Amino acid sequence: MNQSAYEAGNEQTDSSLILAIETSCDETSASVIRGGKHILSNIVSSQIEIHERYGGVVPEIASRKHVESITLIIEQAVKESGFSLKDMSAIAVTQGPGLVGALLVGIVAAKSLSMALDIPLIGTHHIAGHIYANELVHDIVYPCMALVVSGGHTELVLLESEGNFQVVGRTRDDAVGEAYDKVARALRLPYPGGPHIDKLAMEAEESTVLPRAWLEAGSYDFSFSGLKSAVLAVINQTRMKGLVLDEAALARGFQESVTEVLVTKALRAVRQYGAKQLLLCGGVAANRGLRAALAARCEAEKVPLLIPPHTLCTDNAAMIGAAAHLKLKRQQFTDLDMKADPGFSLESWSVSPFSKK
Repeated sequence: MNQSAYEAGNEQTDSSLILAIETSCDETSASVIRGGKHILSNIVSSQIEIHERYGGVVPEIASRKHVESITLIIEQAVKESGFSLKDMSAIAVTQGPGLVGALLVGIVAAKSLSMALDIPLIGTHHIAGHIYANELVHDIVYPCMALVVSGGHTELVLLESEGNFQVVGRTRDDAVGEAYDKVARALRLPYPGGPHIDKLAMEAEESTVLPRAWLEAGSYDFSFSGLKSAVLAVINQTRMKGLVLDEAALARGFQESVTEVLVTKALRAVRQYGAKQLLLCGGVAANRGLRAALAARCEAEKVPLLIPPHTLCTDNAAMIGAAAHLKLKRQQFTDLDMKADPGFSLESWSVSPFSKK
């Protein structure tokens, strides 16, 4: 079936049901998605309170908590969907990237269900999920550009067509979320640091001037380690002089530096590659400062901006189901010998063209 035939026929009446599972880090999640766009259930169990005392995610603890809750989360998602396991069309699961132990818990559960129900397995890329979370609430138009900002990833991804990914820029050191966490720790704020830095920045009347890391002319890569070091230098110098640190101003300066670089490079990439939309994706997409700055710049330059609601920005299984639907409708399934892949390449997960039948 070619793509135009699919769009003219099946897409309007697609009643496929995907049971999706996400366990890449510290959220255990299961969701049932109908037709790739309709969320029938999306259950998320967070471990933030457990890891907060350690100042970050402890992989061994995360894996153990996934084991403890995965069965109940799946059962709850299926029940809330109004369907049963025997109604599912396929099982989708995050294959990578992520913490290998955490990934394995979801993969073992997904393989078991695939074999027991005799339905296809779809190993899914975590970042593809973040990008296609937008598909659950918007209509994506191609070509488009995705700005992925999360705890472990900062990337600019070009999508020339549906499900075909080309990474045009990525972080060379810390991801945005990691930088936020490290700055928050330096300011003795709780984990995760992003929401606390964002809140503090919104309260500031002034802004501490901090450097912007533009890298080479024309580069779409990112670097935030130098900015983190600049923040630490301000903190240390202020304390050595016996002065009172204006934490709100420092948080605002840090956020403005991060935001200016992200927004400027994303809009430049949109223009260079002729993208018709800009998609904001990932956990840091919930950041109010970034959302406001990006929305203002896109409005000024008349670039349509797609942002998922807060509940779909952080890790969840609904986004995995949305991405997996790209493979389901092309009948591109994963073998049962699939392994967890912490370094999974987004470009390698790109879908193949529709087969002509």
